[in-house]
Amino acid sequence: MTSWPGRALLLAGAALLVAIPALSQEAPESLLPEGFGDPEALPPPAPKAPGQSPAPSQPGAPVPVIAPPLPLPEIGEGEDVPPPEDLQPVNYFTIPEGRARPVDLVGPLEPGNYGLGRDAFGPNQGALLAQVMRRLDAPLPSRWTSILLRRALLSRVAAPAGVNPVDWVAERADLLLRMGEADGARMLVQSVDQEFYTPRMIEVAGQAALATADPAALCPLVGPARQLSRDMVWTLAEAMCASLESEPARAAALIDQARRGEGSRSIDLALAEKVVGAGAETRRSVAIVWDGVETLTPWRFGLASATGTAVPENLLAGAGPRVQAWFARAPMVPLDQRLQAASVAAALGVFSSHSLGEIHSLILDQTDVAETGGTIGARLRTAWVGGSPGDRVTALRTLWTEPTDLRERYARLILTAGAATRIPAASDYAGDAPNLVSAMLSAGFDADAARWAAVVQDGGDDRAWAMLALGSPRPAVDMSAGRVGTFIGNDESADKQRSQLLVGALVGLGRISDAEGQQLAQAAGLEVGGTDIWTDAIDRAARERRPGTVALLAGLAMQTPDWSGVPPRYFFRIIRALRAVGLDYEARMIAAEAMARA
Repeated sequence: MTSWPGRALLLAGAALLVAIPALSQEAPESLLPEGFGDPEALPPPAPKAPGQSPAPSQPGAPVPVIAPPLPLPEIGEGEDVPPPEDLQPVNYFTIPEGRARPVDLVGPLEPGNYGLGRDAFGPNQGALLAQVMRRLDAPLPSRWTSILLRRALLSRVAAPAGVNPVDWVAERADLLLRMGEADGARMLVQSVDQEFYTPRMIEVAGQAALATADPAALCPLVGPARQLSRDMVWTLAEAMCASLESEPARAAALIDQARRGEGSRSIDLALAEKVVGAGAETRRSVAIVWDGVETLTPWRFGLASATGTAVPENLLAGAGPRVQAWFARAPMVPLDQRLQAASVAAALGVFSSHSLGEIHSLILDQTDVAETGGTIGARLRTAWVGGSPGDRVTALRTLWTEPTDLRERYARLILTAGAATRIPAASDYAGDAPNLVSAMLSAGFDADAARWAAVVQDGGDDRAWAMLALGSPRPAVDMSAGRVGTFIGNDESADKQRSQLLVGALVGLGRISDAEGQQLAQAAGLEVGGTDIWTDAIDRAARERRPGTVALLAGLAMQTPDWSGVPPRYFFRIIRALRAVGLDYEARMIAAEAMARA
């Protein structure tokens, strides 16, 4: 029999650690589910009155449940157990009549506050869009694509026809979790009243509770979940909640029951008991021993982070970047232990330049004055407020050249973005222009970066020129066919991928003519004319002005560990589609990032 952590889809992390093969240029047809973009393949929309906010499961109007429900225990022959989607959750609290929030229009970002608009994903194809979300292997290699996708997922958007509206919110939150966006996922989960929770939403809400290191958020889920599953994990969750609700006797009894359970693993039980020990009058003290533990599941991460228990570095590193992004914002973990994870979170787009700098600033404040010399925080302070531009540039150089890991190097550029804007655009610093421009564009300071156009134009650095050719608010450097041809001739990347990305982005942004684009694409070896199911889908989404769908499909085309795997022929379509739906700024930032990181 499988042990309880192995069976628990929610709390052992199986739902979070799905491995989807990376995108292959040779198999684009595998990107989208069958029927995507075909109106005849869509289920008819369920009729509803204007402004109506139906409960998830209305009799007579069934809506498909996209995800498998919470795992049920093994059922013996002859037992008649209703399917999970027919079970109604027990309310943790009662909502006054008429005060329930709508479930078919959910999201914290309004159009005036970075939201993409209620129709960002279109009126239909809900089931297919939800499948795309579930199949998207996140996190993505592109910081700016992730930032855009987060914006789309958090927008206040209507649930498309063909999907349960609560499951639609759950799929968005689940994708945010896989992207490392724990706080965004929690915001979505908390936007739905718990009386409407479906099995899928209960599952994702549990994942969000663990990702945000908040075991108390499991408490409203215990009653509904125990109707769906008799798994021992919910006994542990109930024990923790009993302790947090000042019921130490019941908590102790539940822990003892779990200890007697078949196949319980000591580390998972010990972490739950440590949470119980944090409650009032429990009188339990537990030592956490990680010996023999090979994986950091969301359960282990969430409970360890909630109790301030140190997680071994090898387990944290092996858990992947999304878990490190969760770890970076865990409030109970000391700042110095979160530094490396914060850099990962910044490179993923989860942390802003300001947030990353704030962590280093706080650590500097906690460091003895005699020991601050040479620290990252001290050098960052000099980069901001050094007595002369030369002093500030010298400090920036030490920060940029220190890391050997590519992701950490990019994180240092993000960290120094604000300081880079304070360096005057002068030929004295022409050799630093590539890093200065890349740093500013990593945080979206496109106007500040454009000040360097004249220096870059005269200096002739290909990388700095390419970033400004794509990232400046308006054309600021020479983009003639001859200049682009020089870039292609100097390009030493494998198969001239960098040149292909450049040409595709220039055409997509409309910064060179189609005729020039065809000529330069041929010189770079870029094929842009082929079509497949993905290209048809993103082109159609662009024509129909669906920015949410375009952002989702852009992420789908970037399922690769790093920029070297991003297909240039898809990149062209992404940039063109983003511009077509009014996301010119995001298109420019993604294109400039390609030149900085490819």
